[in-house]
Amino acid sequence: MCTLIVSVMPGSPLPVLLAAVRDEFVTRPWMSPARHWPEHPGLIGGRDLQAGGTWFAADPRHRRAAAVLNGRGALAPQGIRRSRGELPLLAAAEGGWPRVDPRAYDPFHLVLAGLDGVRLWSWDGRRVTEDKLPDGVHVLVNSGWARGHGDPRASWLRDRFAAAARPVWRAEASPARFWGEWLDLASGAGLPPDDPRSLLIRRTVGGRVFASLSVTLVGLGEEGVRYDFCPCPEDPGSWHQVRATG
Repeated sequence: MCTLIVSVMPGSPLPVLLAAVRDEFVTRPWMSPARHWPEHPGLIGGRDLQAGGTWFAADPRHRRAAAVLNGRGALAPQGIRRSRGELPLLAAAEGGWPRVDPRAYDPFHLVLAGLDGVRLWSWDGRRVTEDKLPDGVHVLVNSGWARGHGDPRASWLRDRFAAAARPVWRAEASPARFWGEWLDLASGAGLPPDDPRSLLIRRTVGGRVFASLSVTLVGLGEEGVRYDFCPCPEDPGSWHQVRATG
């Protein structure tokens, strides 16, 4: 996954909101969110069919979710290298830093969100750092937590999501009615993929198409987990609710 927007507002009916965009080569096979992992029967997420893991996992029962973004730094040795797609499953299942040796993974940013807040671990191939995101709206990308205004794209996204009306809990509402302005922003806000501010991308890399393949919107609250998914970002009509309420 390449971009994650996180909104933290303690005391709200939905204290944590997440908008997650997965960017990948279009030929890499995957499946839409479901309970794909018998070893983790409580988790829901999209499944990467090449490595078997996920980019985003939700645990409705415990009101938490985890996501992983590719990072930058020293790669893992080939002899011990494991898929980063394991990490959201382990973090969501365990409710904390997964009991793994980070040296077996290429650089990553791992996010774990729950009703008690949002934690971020970053591994650059040499050391792990940990942060707890403060109240407000935050943007995470491959370079990590985009703080301040040094990244114009992140600043544009942060400002737009911060200004958008916050959803309120309506379990059976349609995605458009539930998310309102958040859904429009997560659908690209009408910007073309070549606009440097765009949340959604599409480009050719070495003769292969690399693009935003899906978008996830998740809200965590005492009432449950609201989980909506768009498998075709170029078609806003493809948004649908994943039955994740715990």
